[in-house]
Amino acid sequence: MKLIHKAALATALATLFASAPALAGDPIRTIDLFTRPQAAQPQEFQSVQLIAQEWRKLGLDVNVRVMPWEQMADIVWYQRDKWDVTAWQMVGRPERSDPDEIVYNLFHSSTAEKGYNFIGYSNPEFDAVAEAQRVEIDEAKRKQLVYKAQEILAADQPNMMLVHPKSTFAYDKTVWKPDSVVNQSGIGIRNTWTFMSLEPLGDQRDIIVNSGDNVQAVNPLYISGGVDSWVTELLYDRLARVGPDGLPKPWAAESYEWKDDKTIEVKLRAGMTWHDGKPVTVEDVKFSFDAVVSGEAPMYKPFATNVAGIDIVDDRTLVFHLNNPAASFVTSSLAKINLIPKHVWEPVLEDLKTKEENAESYQEDTPIGSGPFRFERWLTNEEIVLSANKDHFNAPKADRWILRIVPNVEAALGMLRSGEINFIGEFSGDPQVLIDAAEADGDLNVVSTVDIGFRYLAFNERRAPFNDAAFRRALSAAVDRRLIVKAAFKGFAEASNSVVSPALEFWHDAAVVENFKAGQDVAKKILEDAGYTLEGDRLHYPGDQKEEYAQ
Repeated sequence: MKLIHKAALATALATLFASAPALAGDPIRTIDLFTRPQAAQPQEFQSVQLIAQEWRKLGLDVNVRVMPWEQMADIVWYQRDKWDVTAWQMVGRPERSDPDEIVYNLFHSSTAEKGYNFIGYSNPEFDAVAEAQRVEIDEAKRKQLVYKAQEILAADQPNMMLVHPKSTFAYDKTVWKPDSVVNQSGIGIRNTWTFMSLEPLGDQRDIIVNSGDNVQAVNPLYISGGVDSWVTELLYDRLARVGPDGLPKPWAAESYEWKDDKTIEVKLRAGMTWHDGKPVTVEDVKFSFDAVVSGEAPMYKPFATNVAGIDIVDDRTLVFHLNNPAASFVTSSLAKINLIPKHVWEPVLEDLKTKEENAESYQEDTPIGSGPFRFERWLTNEEIVLSANKDHFNAPKADRWILRIVPNVEAALGMLRSGEINFIGEFSGDPQVLIDAAEADGDLNVVSTVDIGFRYLAFNERRAPFNDAAFRRALSAAVDRRLIVKAAFKGFAEASNSVVSPALEFWHDAAVVENFKAGQDVAKKILEDAGYTLEGDRLHYPGDQKEEYAQ
């Protein structure tokens, strides 16, 4: 009889607990979501407003914090445990034509402390795939590994991918000869090849280009921002450079030749000089790569860690020995690392060894490179002026390259139409406005191209609840990317769920975009299955989880 009672009691208790609502943890704190100002970045600002609106429907209190780029970048990069979510972008640099830089450096756990992986993402399965694709020489096999990496990221949603923009640029065709403008694959017409080849049609011989963001640094050992890279690519040479077709070409190297799958011989171009007149030597080249792995340049370090050693053979020849075969080495290393003068940087790096800061925080008064343009002046928040290096092996046809900081997109268009600038290097407003202006004025050319780069929201996985993949999946699923494309980018973008752009057709896994399901119902189901509960109008953590980051 007692056994019957006990069995009945157990059944009753099981039924009671099965029907009881899930335990509710603490309410999730107010989420801070960073964006740049509307005047400077209207597409980003509007995207964030739309996303915050959808997240609030899930029971989240979202605080949109607007701040200038310099402030936002400082918090995100240097205070890595002090923020929740930020709008961000990866610009379409030419060396990103190979997917390794994005796949490995942005997400591998080894780059989380100080490198590109500022979100703190860590997944051993992903690390293994990212490492494997780096050393796989067979292109078909490597493609499958890159596809696998995209699939893991789509499942984990470490970032909330938004769009691959159709970057739209314009220039004054009465100032520059149209057939001297170079449209680089996945980059567009604002690129180093264009700035070297632009041919003046008349007396105006200065390239005057705009940016909505300020320049943070002109530093060959620091990847500080998209606009900063426009400057460094003109001031500094690299052994190779990614060409207009997306393939690497010898640059400061006259040639390079693979001796075996881990050995590459590089022949330095003869007659190169630094901007201070001293010759560029093989010792400078070796020093440039040694500096990157010294610990003083953590953002560049991943691009050279595969170099086991560099032998100087003669006054123009070096041999690079790799730890492992690397299919992308020419693109992601030789075409990535800036050549720097040993006589300038060696004493600087020696001094920095005694200090807490590293080379990323160092700013030369007059940056010295060997590139096609020389540094002239930098007026903070106003302009940077470079002059053509007429002694360069690919000397520019223009006389000067002038960057004007114009935070307001409408003002930038007005300056283009008035002739105060003659090349739109950045236009984050509605591209149709540029097209309409070109049709009305008759002296402007407008060119659009799908970018290698992308816009996204970065989740800080060092902080709950963003360390929960289910929570990240839910937030990502809450927003239909077609809304972002239509409302924020006016149709001049492609919806994204992959870090590999459709511009890189061979490497892009279209299935991870096509299979992405979005909607409030999808998001709420993910949260419910993961144990999150809605108490009143506020979302709570699962179980008895406490809020660790309440403000």
